[in-house]
Amino acid sequence: LNKGFIVTRREMAPKPSYAKGRKSQRNGLIKEVIREVVGFAPYERRMIELLKIGSASTFKRALKLAKKRLGTHKRGKKERDEMC
Repeated sequence: LNKGFIVTRREMAPKPSYAKGRKSQRNGLIKEVIREVVGFAPYERRMIELLKIGSASTFKRALKLAKKRLGTHKRGKKERDEMC
């Protein structure tokens, strides 16, 4: 594959799609306000109760509950960290 006309590679500008999901200050504030107004889902309230107990088993139980509701281990861990 070492053939063809030799060219210098151009440095391309980063695609806007790469920034998707990045937490800006504005979006963080909006999410915070929404959370204040709307409150918690029933499963989130249950998770908070489990985390208040504070033992290792309830910590794990909270993760299992989050995983069941959200679908993946990673999402469950993120949710649990958000709750505590």
